[in-house]
Amino acid sequence: MRNFKAVLKRELKSYFESPVAYVFIVIFLLATSGCTFFISRFFENRIATLEPFFIWHPWLYLFLVPAVGMRLWSEERKSGTIELLFTLPITLWEALAGKFVAAWLFIGIALVLTFPMVLTVAYLGSPDYGIILSSYLGSFMLAGSFLAVTCLFSAMTKNQVISFVISVVACFAMLMLGVGVFTDFLNRYLPVWLSDAISAFSFFTHYQGFQRGLIDSRDLVYFISVIVFMLAANALVLERKKAE
Repeated sequence: MRNFKAVLKRELKSYFESPVAYVFIVIFLLATSGCTFFISRFFENRIATLEPFFIWHPWLYLFLVPAVGMRLWSEERKSGTIELLFTLPITLWEALAGKFVAAWLFIGIALVLTFPMVLTVAYLGSPDYGIILSSYLGSFMLAGSFLAVTCLFSAMTKNQVISFVISVVACFAMLMLGVGVFTDFLNRYLPVWLSDAISAFSFFTHYQGFQRGLIDSRDLVYFISVIVFMLAANALVLERKKAE
């Protein structure tokens, strides 16, 4: 546990020692604000809700989260420090969990900094704060799932750009499984039960529940399962690299 905290502290500190972290936060805040106010026309709707804000998170995370996670292991492999890491008195899972949680917390900090949106909607009317809180939770869990996928592909290659591209494609596929256009396509050629089963694996499907203010245990279990499965696969990849 002490080693996990040490890795977590080191990784989280490294984010804020680089200007890249601040650039990411600024881009995230500008992108969410721009999409909410200009594309979704937040003020013109005249409704005290943050739905126009949270609806963009999956599509923004699609590019921003892989940008954060692509360096987690690719950089270690490229610089050769991964071999040094394996010689330290630290378990693979401590290193893996420390790196992942640090990156997840960093994204969480960026998400928390969007609190002016809550103040804005509170000024305009009387929003349902339960829905807002559940939407923030869903957004955070969604970001963690995107990050876990990126973490896996980061361990597979030394090239950060390749890691980024593959992660974006994989996350996009996981999103599209639950989008109406794709589900309609599946319903044309597959039985309804099979189409519904495939859609159930979509990030988007489980994120929508949180947007409606429903904190369903099945949605939480889904996101947690995705994160654990991806990290387990990540550990297997690193173990294989370690044995080479």
